[in-house]
Amino acid sequence: MRAIQITEFGGPEVLNLTEAPDPAPGPEDLLVEVERAGVNYADTHRVEDTYLSSTGLPLIPGSEVAGRTPDGRRVVAMVDSGGYAERAVASPPMAYEIPEGVDAATALALLIQGSTAWVLLRRNVHLAEGESVVVHAGAGGVGSLAVQLAKAFGAGRVIATAGSQDKRELALELGADAAVDSRAEDMTAALVEANEGRRVDAVLDMTGGRVTDESMHALAPFGRLAFYGMASREAPKPVQLPNLMRYSTTVSGMWLPHAFQLPGNVVGGAMAEMFDLVRAGRLRAVLGGDYPLDQARRAHEDLRSRATRGKLTLNPAA
Repeated sequence: MRAIQITEFGGPEVLNLTEAPDPAPGPEDLLVEVERAGVNYADTHRVEDTYLSSTGLPLIPGSEVAGRTPDGRRVVAMVDSGGYAERAVASPPMAYEIPEGVDAATALALLIQGSTAWVLLRRNVHLAEGESVVVHAGAGGVGSLAVQLAKAFGAGRVIATAGSQDKRELALELGADAAVDSRAEDMTAALVEANEGRRVDAVLDMTGGRVTDESMHALAPFGRLAFYGMASREAPKPVQLPNLMRYSTTVSGMWLPHAFQLPGNVVGGAMAEMFDLVRAGRLRAVLGGDYPLDQARRAHEDLRSRATRGKLTLNPAA
């Protein structure tokens, strides 16, 4: 089969198209004929070997696929690796049937980006009706869905950040009440101003560096910041626990693989709710680009440059 494989760690230049053996599913596994593979920012870290968990070489990257099983079912599934290929193997508990009316790219957007947004809002910041929430990178894969889900969950005011005018306009189109330039010199002041002079109740942050530091300073008493990425590749300042008590604030972290370990099939419930919202026209995935499989390198370059918006996918048939 055709696949993208890396034999050394590095940047997009290490992604190479090759002929690889078909995956060998175990007796309980699902073999998926891949219609689309998702491209995620975490993939760029895995290719660099800077991800939260290390991996061995050679490696076929890709942690999510959408396609058909041998019995004809359409599924979207998380995989340990191997997504950037014509065929992949998934574990049944990590696969979800795609309902009629939902395309493969949208299903992929919901699986990682949508589930991340859902868990951040429901489990990390416990967003209550009427509260204000800041969504950093509000035109990105997670952010564009988080803006819409926050509205669906009853947020009083949604503030998105983005680095260009067209991305800020997209966030507003998706339902944000205000959009802030992510390059603001003083993010604390910018967020308070966008919240009509009040400090904010919740922040979803995947930026790192000073943006995280200044977002924490924008929290109201009992405000919550959920940290789920570091796109700037700059670590924020260490959190001083006495300051959490002093300002009655909470900081939490979230790594999506842990959500799959929660009892009660939390991710399955999130997927079902989001599928229903999509079919009802209340949630839409922003699709940022569909690349032929042999253009995986370009997809990573575009993603790392922060020039993209929404969900990126690879098409193994192209």
